Amino acid sequence: MSQITTALIKELRDRTQAGMLDCKKALKECDADIDKAIEYLRKKGLSAAAKKAGRAATEGAVVSYIHPNFRVGVLLEVNCETDFVAGTEDFKAFCGDVAMQIAAMSPQGVRREDIDQAAVEAERAILREKALNDGKPEKIVDKIVDGQINKYYSEHVLMEQKFVKEDKLTIEDLQKQLIAKIGENVQIRRFVRYELGDGLEKKADDFAAEVAAQVQGSSN
Repeated sequence: MSQITTALIKELRDRTQAGMLDCKKALKECDADIDKAIEYLRKKGLSAAAKKAGRAATEGAVVSYIHPNFRVGVLLEVNCETDFVAGTEDFKAFCGDVAMQIAAMSPQGVRREDIDQAAVEAERAILREKALNDGKPEKIVDKIVDGQINKYYSEHVLMEQKFVKEDKLTIEDLQKQLIAKIGENVQIRRFVRYELGDGLEKKADDFAAEVAAQVQGSSN
């Protein structure tokens, strides 16, 4: 059994706003694994975020982020319960952090259900074939692949990505902290990410023109 320290209990309380005794019990049940303890409290309905998650969030903001090099831009909608909260610095800072996260990490969707399941199944098939080719026993291949798919989701699902400013937190953790702090439900609804030239192929004659310009420049 891993040691459950006062500092660990405090961290869990800060992240969930659950009671001290509930936090201690959750850590005990989850062998001091704080991420599992958060999920435990959520399922028990003991975290502040869990209690507010079902409430309607129809206010909020659409925010934009343009990277300083002007090559990446993001439009993001985040919802909350009241227009008052939408105008607070905490809410605005959260929106800014999430928009920056999207620009930096290029997620494919907000949640797992937003990801193209055909792409996931194709990835699963590739990983399964690779595991078999590597000589892994067939009886454990599916378990191995499930773990790899979870990693795939953690890289491509916004809510499961590690926060770029603090990699001990996921975006979901960041959202729960905000919910606990402001006392309202907050939901990341949707986003669009633009990257300069994305989906375009550079024409061969453009490349030829660049080479020609370089040759002329060197001969002058």
